[in-house]
Amino acid sequence: MTVYIDGVFLLNFLVDFLLLLAASRLSGFPAKPVRAVLGATLGGVYAACCLLPGFYFLGNTLWRTVSLGLMSLIAFGISKSAMRRGLVFAFLSMALGGIMMGIDRGGFWGIVCGAATVCLLCFVGFRGRIGGATYIPVELRHGDKILRITALQDTGNTLRDPITGRAVLVVGADTALELLGLTRSQLQNPVQSISALPGLRLIPYHSVGASNFLLAMKLKNVRIGNWQGSTLVAFAPESLSAEGAYQALTGGV
Repeated sequence: MTVYIDGVFLLNFLVDFLLLLAASRLSGFPAKPVRAVLGATLGGVYAACCLLPGFYFLGNTLWRTVSLGLMSLIAFGISKSAMRRGLVFAFLSMALGGIMMGIDRGGFWGIVCGAATVCLLCFVGFRGRIGGATYIPVELRHGDKILRITALQDTGNTLRDPITGRAVLVVGADTALELLGLTRSQLQNPVQSISALPGLRLIPYHSVGASNFLLAMKLKNVRIGNWQGSTLVAFAPESLSAEGAYQALTGGV
């Protein structure tokens, strides 16, 4: 039987791309297609190299594990949450292999359809939820800068604009630095730093045993899930998630 390297590359690219998207959704994170494409490209190249003379050893368990790790690194980055998504990706890869062996059916489109089915089940059955939490993709624009981050929908976050009564999107210190150049020191001293940028204002907030202000700015072009418009964004003086799972709190937005 003749095996074409380009067909092997395409097959593994499609399967890995679908499984990377499924791993993100199953873990409760918004899918990032561009990074998934890059990770899947590595998977396709790896699979093609396994067929080259002198490189058959790449097909063993060790190098397969290495390839899964590198694909996860490219698609998900480096963090505790990324490690969890990488483990889910590895699990889905092994599960798909078991499914194909179990039904004793393969072929190009059979394997692709199997991966698509796994991906569809993850998207339909786990709509951004894991462990009771809901994660939502957020896009922030300020001038020429565009940031895409992940927000936790926190029903306990009741922070609102005292002028309009609308809910406020809260983002962490790292996002504030990347988007506006505001440092943690400035965020920790909001009253003294209100003149650091035009458009900044103060938002009062109350937490257990403490009351203070947050620096905030109204951004005209914000996308939260399927919603898009202008909203007030407040900047917390610290990171919101120790594991890096999310960088913002949506509250009631």
